[in-house]
Amino acid sequence: MTVESSAARKPRRSAAGKAGTTGSKTGTTAGTTGATGTKRTTRTTRSTAKKSTDPELVQLLTPEGKRVQNAEYDAYVAGITPDELRGLYRDMVLTRRFDAEATALQRQGELGLWASLLGQEAAQIGSGRATREDDYVFPTYREHGVAWCRGVDPTNLLGMFRGVNNGGWDPNGNNFHLYTIVIGSQTLHATGYAMGVAKDGADSAVIAYFGDGASSQGDVAESFTFAAVYNAPVVFFCQNNQWAISEPTERQTRVPLYQRAQGYGFPGVRVDGNDVLACLAVTKWALERARNGEGPTLVEAFTYRMGAHTTSDDPTRYRGDEERLAWEAKDPILRLRRYLEASDHADEGFFAELEAESETLGKRVREAVRAMPDPDHFAIFENVYADGHALVDEERAQFAAYQASFADEGGH
Repeated sequence: MTVESSAARKPRRSAAGKAGTTGSKTGTTAGTTGATGTKRTTRTTRSTAKKSTDPELVQLLTPEGKRVQNAEYDAYVAGITPDELRGLYRDMVLTRRFDAEATALQRQGELGLWASLLGQEAAQIGSGRATREDDYVFPTYREHGVAWCRGVDPTNLLGMFRGVNNGGWDPNGNNFHLYTIVIGSQTLHATGYAMGVAKDGADSAVIAYFGDGASSQGDVAESFTFAAVYNAPVVFFCQNNQWAISEPTERQTRVPLYQRAQGYGFPGVRVDGNDVLACLAVTKWALERARNGEGPTLVEAFTYRMGAHTTSDDPTRYRGDEERLAWEAKDPILRLRRYLEASDHADEGFFAELEAESETLGKRVREAVRAMPDPDHFAIFENVYADGHALVDEERAQFAAYQASFADEGGH
């Protein structure tokens, strides 16, 4: 069974304007087809009275690398230079190389777990490069490309997955929060932070990343409610990669995810998540709305998770190869490369130099991971209570005795 939507098979160029009105053109998708274009079963025949239409999809670069015009969003990338285009391509290539190295390190036993972003580079790099230095980012655990854009050293992302620290970077140093494992909770953090930004009168915005699976969480619904009521300067950036582990999007929602924003009273827009230019433009627009006091926006980046949910997952158990092959044809990196080559913005020397740089990055990541010191075994007992606690002291002593039981007679 394929979950590729009709919008993905036949991308439309959106002239929807400010995405708050995009849903009005699509009507409802609770008719004969679901959010993914799959025919409804008899259990949902009551919803077949209305005919659905394809959701609007903002796209500036086709999978073949051809530039298409968009009256609403072209202005946000109108001044982009060839050097900046090459920079976006470099970001995506190096992020993918880092991600591949981390996956290999996990398979070699150097990391306990890894959540790959393979296939989602355009959504992350495009949106990440749209942020300003004074904006604040709340990620999940897969935003390696956004971390790259915010200046977080990629090796710092690996400490948590190796089990040597709880994060590895100072969130305030890059305005990039620590990775959040609890599904959806970061949207609450982002909304609260954005409400504080508004009260402070600051000219900055907040962006929260989450997946299609997290959109089913109550935390996300509560975040939407508070953000709308308090007009918080926050962008909710949902990377719809089609699968919440093994659960397809069609089993999570009866309408396209971006249309959910209408019920809360703020704009929603669906963007081609494999188009780095479109992601850059739409996110710039949404962040600008937030900074101008126009409140929250929901951006649904329609993309695909090319690999496993994490390295503990086996996607072959719930999806077919033909689905992946269909999405490989929309590869975000290949798409931009075709555009660069067709526009004479990059030559073979550039691509060869970048390939060498990516190999250097891979080597640095390998060496950094293997050189990470073991964590302090007793750090888990610190900062539990501000003033200490007798039960924690007792548990610490028990653990110390357990650790000592492994020592040989020589004390090693």
